[in-house]
Amino acid sequence: MKTENNTEDFDSIGDDHISTSESTPMRSDAFKLSNAEKIDLIKKDVRHIMETLGLDLTDDSLQGTPNRVAKMFVQEIFGGLNPKDKPKASTFDNKYKYGEMLVEKNITVYSTCEHHLLPIVGRAHIAYISNGTVVGLSKMNRVVDYYAKRPQVQERLTIQIVKELQEVLNTEDVACVMDAKHLCVNSRGIRDIESSTVTSEFGGKFKEEATRREFLDYIKLDTKF
Repeated sequence: MKTENNTEDFDSIGDDHISTSESTPMRSDAFKLSNAEKIDLIKKDVRHIMETLGLDLTDDSLQGTPNRVAKMFVQEIFGGLNPKDKPKASTFDNKYKYGEMLVEKNITVYSTCEHHLLPIVGRAHIAYISNGTVVGLSKMNRVVDYYAKRPQVQERLTIQIVKELQEVLNTEDVACVMDAKHLCVNSRGIRDIESSTVTSEFGGKFKEEATRREFLDYIKLDTKF
C-alpha cells in the first residue's frame, strides 16, 4: 500500500542527488501542448515566482525575463525532452576495417540538475569498438548534447549516452566516462567549489580490465594543437 508522500524524504533524495529511474521521468501527455503553448504558460509561472520574491517587473531590466526564461526552458536547456529532436545518427560501413578503439574525449556537457534546476557543467569521454559500422564523430557530440538537454542526474545521463550509442552502432562495446561540476553542490548547500563528480558506464569488451584501462589511458593524453 502506498504511504502518504513524505516531504522530508523527497528533500533527502534531492539533497543527496539520488536517481530514482534510468529513464527520464515523463508523463504520457508530455507533448500534448505545443512549444508556443508551453512558453506562454511557463512565462506566467516565472512572472509569479519573481513577483512573489518581491521583484518589480515594470523595471526595464526585468520586464522580459519571464519570456526569456520560458523560451530558454522549452527551446534550449530542456530541448532534449522531445524524442522528435533526437539527432539522427547515421552509420556507415567500416570499409577501412579499423578494428581498434575509437575515442572521442573532452565533449562539453551542459546539463541541468533535476533536483534544484541548477547547471551541471563538465566533460564526457566516449569510446566504442566497431563491429562493422561506424558513426560520424560529430554525432557522438550531438548524442551527448541531446540527453544533456533535460533535467538530469549524472548517472542517468552517462547510462543514456551509452545505451543510445549501443543501439545506433549495434554493439555492446561502448563506454562513457563523465567528469562534471554540479552547481547545486558548488553554489548552495555544502558550497564546495572544488569538488566534481565522476561517473562511468562500461559495456561489452570495456568491462574487461585491459580494454577499460586502455580507454582510461587515452583520456589522460594531453591533446595539443
